Amino acid sequence: MLKNKVVKGVLGVSAVAALFAAVAVHAQSTGTQSGSQGAGQTTSGQTSEQSTSSQSAGQSTAGQTSSGSGSSSTANLSRADKKVLTDLGMANMAEIELARTAQSKSQNEQVKNFAQQMIDDHTRALNEVKQLAQTRGVTLPTELDRTHKAKADRMAALSGEAFDRSYMEQAGVAEHKKTHSKLSQAQTRAKDPELKALVARLLPVVDQHLNAAQQLHKSTAVGSSGTQGSTGSSSGRSSSGESKAQDEKMDDETSGKQKSDK
Repeated sequence: MLKNKVVKGVLGVSAVAALFAAVAVHAQSTGTQSGSQGAGQTTSGQTSEQSTSSQSAGQSTAGQTSSGSGSSSTANLSRADKKVLTDLGMANMAEIELARTAQSKSQNEQVKNFAQQMIDDHTRALNEVKQLAQTRGVTLPTELDRTHKAKADRMAALSGEAFDRSYMEQAGVAEHKKTHSKLSQAQTRAKDPELKALVARLLPVVDQHLNAAQQLHKSTAVGSSGTQGSTGSSSGRSSSGESKAQDEKMDDETSGKQKSDK
C-alpha cells in the first residue's frame, strides 16, 4: 500500500516536471521564431532603406551630371557669335559715350532729348549684352576702340550747330545704320538661341533710333542752312564730308587689322 503511494507520487512529480519542460520548450521555440521574424523584418527594412538610398543617390548623381552637362554646353559659342556679342558691346558703349558728350555740349533741346534716350536705351541694351557675355564666358571690351575713340575726340572738339550736325549724322544715323546691318545679319547667322533672342529684342529699338535720328538730322541740317547761309552750309557739308571720309578710312584700317589678327 505504501509502495503504491510512493509510486504514484513519483509519477505525479514526473508528470509535473514533464509539463514544465514542455512549456519551457514551447516558449523558447516561440521566442526563437519571433526573433527570427523580427530579424528578418529588420533586415528587410535595412535592405529597403539601402535600396531607396541607392536610388536617391543615383538620381542625385544623374541630376548633377545633367546640370553639369547643360552648364558646359552653354559656355560654348562660335567665333562668329562671340564677335556679334563683342561688336554689340562696343556699339552700345560708343552710343552712350557720344550721347553724354551731346548732353553737355548741345544747345538744341531736341538733340539733348535724343541723346538722353540714347543713354537710357543703350545702357539697358549694354546690360543685357553683358549678362549674356558673362553666361557664355565672353570678355567684352571695357573702353572704346581706336575708331570710336577718334570719332568721339573729333566730335568733342566741335560746338554749337556744327556739333549737332556731326552728332546726328555720325552717332545718330551712321552708327545706327551699321548696328542695324550687323543685327540683321546676326538674326539669320547666329547659332546661339539666347543670342538670337537678344538680337530680336534689340532690332526694333535700333529701328526706332534710326528713324528718329534721320528725321532730327534733316531738321538740324535745314536749321543750319537757314541761319548760316550758303557759305556756312557749304562749309558744314565740307566738314561733314571730311569727317565721313576720315571715319571710312579708320573703319578700313580697323577692318584690315582685324583680318590680319585672325
